Amino acid sequence: MKNILIVAALALLTACTQTPDWDYDKSANFSNFKTFAWVENASLTKDTTNYQINGLMEKRVRTAVNKELSQTLGMTLVDAAQADVLVNYHASVDKELEVDSFNVGYGARWGYWGTGFQRDISAREYEVGTLVIDIIDRESNQLVWRGAKEGRLKKKQSPEQREASIKETVANILSNFPPQKQQ
Repeated sequence: MKNILIVAALALLTACTQTPDWDYDKSANFSNFKTFAWVENASLTKDTTNYQINGLMEKRVRTAVNKELSQTLGMTLVDAAQADVLVNYHASVDKELEVDSFNVGYGARWGYWGTGFQRDISAREYEVGTLVIDIIDRESNQLVWRGAKEGRLKKKQSPEQREASIKETVANILSNFPPQKQQ
């Protein structure tokens, strides 16, 4: 059941206003990275226990990453033995709690005006999905860049909506690869 939940979460990860989180090795020479390949069995090397992504989402994530790295960044997909970098990804789902508190003041009852305060509290649980993309220097086998984005999950999306959501999320994550110099 947990596997199904995680797969569904990745499928439903939506682009949101949340800014992606990036980290990278400042000593890495990113200008040398021209080719890429996927880590072998990338979908089986997740941080979460017993995680396996379904074939549909595996294809969507890989296609979106391939497109961003190839078309947007000009990198070439090659065999792992010839790649400058290896790509891997992870997905997870967490439950969050949203609590709203409302204070109510003035009121009238049976012809009398008065003041009083009443606090109404409501709580809702929702799911947040996170997609992490790792870039590994193949020669040193060291992680040199990581990008992640989390977002509130939407349910009941069509395959087209899921694909568009994954494309947008991946593009957003990879928008700082290679890392931009801070001004």
